[in-house]
Amino acid sequence: MTFARISGTGGYLPERVVTNAELESSVDTTDEWIRERTGIKRRHIAADNETTSDMAVEAAKRAIDSAGIDTEDIDLIIVATTTPDKVFPSTACIVQRRLGLKTIPAFDVHAACSGFIYALDVATRFVTTGGARNALIIGSETYSRILDWSDRSTCVLFGDGAGAVVLRASNDAGVLSTHIHSDGEFEELLHVPAGISSGYENVQQEAAFIKMKGNEVFRKAVSTLGAIARETLSGNSIRQEDIAWLVPHQANLRIITAAAKKLGLPMDRVIVTVDEHANTSSASIPLALDVAVRDGRIKKGDVLLFEAFGAGFTLSLIHISEPTRLC
Repeated sequence: MTFARISGTGGYLPERVVTNAELESSVDTTDEWIRERTGIKRRHIAADNETTSDMAVEAAKRAIDSAGIDTEDIDLIIVATTTPDKVFPSTACIVQRRLGLKTIPAFDVHAACSGFIYALDVATRFVTTGGARNALIIGSETYSRILDWSDRSTCVLFGDGAGAVVLRASNDAGVLSTHIHSDGEFEELLHVPAGISSGYENVQQEAAFIKMKGNEVFRKAVSTLGAIARETLSGNSIRQEDIAWLVPHQANLRIITAAAKKLGLPMDRVIVTVDEHANTSSASIPLALDVAVRDGRIKKGDVLLFEAFGAGFTLSLIHISEPTRLC
């Protein structure tokens, strides 16, 4: 039996850092309020000439190097993003060109904050059925471009960045199960009310910004993440104590803490990086994973859960055994 196994991780954060103190001068907020409500201390913001694909390429190079393979060994690229460089072609195709790769499949997945897990689910199916041997999965976002920087309910929450993994075909267990869901009924709780075929006037007026009903999003996120976590545990006959680490979407600390409580996991078994880079949407899980692999917390043989909740609403969870980079 062929498994799909994480063999390398990489991350990239833009150089510019915006602290909570800096935001105090532009919106009605304080460092204390932001920390208490979200756990966020700072966020990284892409330079004016820095794109989603720029960050994706940097994270990809680091993941490929971590996996110990040549770039030419990559035979599938999937980029999870809601902030692509262009309407078309896909950001994945732009990344493909910049990595010097030709002919291999390359496409984007658009599932907001759940995007990385959705992309990992798709890539796992390619790998386990023989469609790819070394898949490159990237989450990359420039959310700073779709923020209203005068709206304290959203501008304090998000940042820019990219994370990537290499998913390799292996005889050893890797991704053991994936669970992805969506519910379009809640579309307007978290969305950008503008696009190409609808609300294009907002794009033309440079007013295509994130709108969010924060309290409702919080309640829905916590309840649904708890349900999908129970589905995963029962479906795979695993217990809470079998899980070495929960690697959640880094939305804010309150949601992360509530999700861990639903799973019965103490916070010392949860990877938290939201304080350092805020909510980077589809990039947040691979960024957190990369940090924890490189600092030695995640080790070969650990059982992990990835979980995410995003606009749509989308929700997803992946159960992984022995994720490794593992040089």
